This record gives sequence, C-alpha cells and structure tokens, in this order.
Amino acid sequence: MHRPNRIAAACVGSLVLLTACGGGGGSTDASGGGGGDCAGPDGEYLIGMSQANVAEPYREVMDRDIETAAAEVPQFEVVFADAAQDNAKQVSDVENFITQQVDLLIISPNEAAPLTAVVSRAYQEGIPVVVLDRKVEGEDYTTFIGGDNLAIGRAAGEYVAETLLPDGGTVAELKGLPGSTPAQERADGFREGIASNPGVQIVAEGVGNWLRDEGLSQAEAILQANDDVDVVYAHNDPMAEGAYLAAEAAGRQDQIDFIGIDALPIPSGGIKAVEQGRLSATFVYPTGGKEAVEAATSILLDCEEVPREQILETQLITQENAREAYTAAGGQ
Repeated sequence: MHRPNRIAAACVGSLVLLTACGGGGGSTDASGGGGGDCAGPDGEYLIGMSQANVAEPYREVMDRDIETAAAEVPQFEVVFADAAQDNAKQVSDVENFITQQVDLLIISPNEAAPLTAVVSRAYQEGIPVVVLDRKVEGEDYTTFIGGDNLAIGRAAGEYVAETLLPDGGTVAELKGLPGSTPAQERADGFREGIASNPGVQIVAEGVGNWLRDEGLSQAEAILQANDDVDVVYAHNDPMAEGAYLAAEAAGRQDQIDFIGIDALPIPSGGIKAVEQGRLSATFVYPTGGKEAVEAATSILLDCEEVPREQILETQLITQENAREAYTAAGGQ
C-alpha cells in the first residue's frame, strides 16, 4: 500500500501547513491534496468508509454508491464499517482505520458530538477526511458533502403551509436521531417554512431515530392521542412509511397527508411511495457517495484541493413528477 500522500495530507491538516507546503495559497474555502509528496495516479490507496447504520435504506444505498463509483478507479480499495447506530462502535471503527493507516477516511457520523474527537484525531494525523451527509463539530475535516438540510426542511414547511394546508391545520412531526445534525436542521427549517401561515400548528412530536419501525410506534401513540392530525411530517421516508402504516391500521390513512425526505430511486424508496399514493411528497436527498469518491480522486490521484463544502441539490417529488424523477435517477 502506497503511503506517500501523508505529506500531502498533512498539508490539508491545517491552513498554516497548507501555506507552508505552498499547496493552495492559503485558501479558506478549499482543501485537499496539493503540494507535498503525492503519488498521484501511480499510487494505490486504501479508503476507510465509516457508516452510521446500514439498517437505514438510505445508508445502504450510500455504501452501494461509494462501492460502484470506487470500482471505476483501479487505484482504490474501499473497506466499509457499520456502526449500527452505536457511537462507541463508530469511534472504534475510525480508530481501527487510523491504525490501518488508511489513505483517506469517509465518514457519515451517527451523531455529531460523540464522533468529533476521533474525526479530529484522524485529520490531525494527516488523513484526509470526507464528512458525508451528517456533520461533526469544529473544522477538523477536509470537506463536507451533503444536502442543505435546513433548506429541505424549509421547503417541506412551505409545501405544507402553501399547498397542503393553505387554510391552516395540524401537523405531527417524526424526528430523526436527536444528536444527528440533519434531524435538528430539518426540524428548524420546517418551522421556518410554516411560519408564513400562522394557521398551521405542530400539535405532536415523536422521535423515530430514522427507523421505520420506531416511526410506526411513535405514530401509533400520536394518532391515539390526537384526533385531528392533518399532516405527518417525517424527517425521512421510512418513518413516513411507518406513520402511514400506523394510520392505515387506525383507518385514517385517507384523512392524513404524509411527507418524507430521501426519495431513494429504489422500489422500496420514497419516490415509489409517492407514485403509489402512500406519501404526498418527498424531497431528494442525494447520498453523496459518487461525489465522495470524486473528492478522493481529486485529493489522492490528482493531488488537488477540493471545496471545503459541497452542497448537493434537492428536488420536491409529488405525484406529478414522481415517475419522471424515478427514471431520471436511474431507478429500476
């Protein structure tokens, strides 16, 4: 395994070192290889991918996207670790990658605060770090790739306030894992989105931890306690599907609109759920797997800097565009 990129990686470890290595003129909005002893396309590279929890379909597809994109780069070998939604295990997974001296770390953190220290350690030891989808605290990483969760939450709120409940109504919210940044940002954004319509009120909240079964059980309790829920806003599609099943069991599925986020282009994903009428809408939240491999290529093979942040585009999916969007996304 080729390790020459350590010097280049050290150059991305801090702005001071970047300047000292002469690799990018001290830019504050980009980081990556540049300068130093970068083997480029002649090297062979081991990449560690630390996943939060592959029990979530979104993360299974993310891993698959990384694997597919990396297969096109002969110099890359990717090893995957699944934390199974356990912060301590994910810390251990990253420590193992550091011990293995991976050439680059990709991580989608289970929760921000518990993973920050070990991500910082990897970065400070000269390993380029691609933070994918969920953020960590601080600045010790090379690049963040993901959607704008605040904007997605705001768009969901605006859709409810302007399209589903223009005359006002009630909303139940199913949240993701509280310590993960998308959960907080999707909640904050949604409140901004409904603020223009004072007739829309959030009357119940539950925590489904991104999982369909927990979303279902939370929705069962919410629906038993609330007779007047007009919309269920879930932070991802599996929890929205769980809420639909809870409403179906109570005979109320036709009285409630269900909204999710992710829009995976797979038969069990959110786009098909919209097309088949279980969900009223979802929002595309790209996995960033392909973009993470592209960033690794820039850093390790091209010895170039990469943007400090890469924000991926979203799209509202309704019955009007679900079929077209599914085909466009490569769904089969």
